Amino acid sequence: MLTAPSTDLTPLALAQALADQLAIAPQDWHRLKANRKAQASQDLAVALVYLLKDNPQEALAHIQQAAGWLDRSISAPPCPSHGTQSPAS
Repeated sequence: MLTAPSTDLTPLALAQALADQLAIAPQDWHRLKANRKAQASQDLAVALVYLLKDNPQEALAHIQQAAGWLDRSISAPPCPSHGTQSPAS
């Protein structure tokens, strides 16, 4: 059983802090884009924030996204900065 942290933070504040810690920063995207655990963790933490903000539809979308990472039904999209480039003239 989990014990409550010795803090006065609300559940929403704790969930937001967790989401902030698990968020993949832009400079880490290339390194972690295929890391399924990192991607799923990020989505599940965000889902918890939405759930605590009484937004179950958005929470469910992130839960489904996390499940997709874990069951390998989704993959990272290509990097926007590496999109198609026109040939040099």
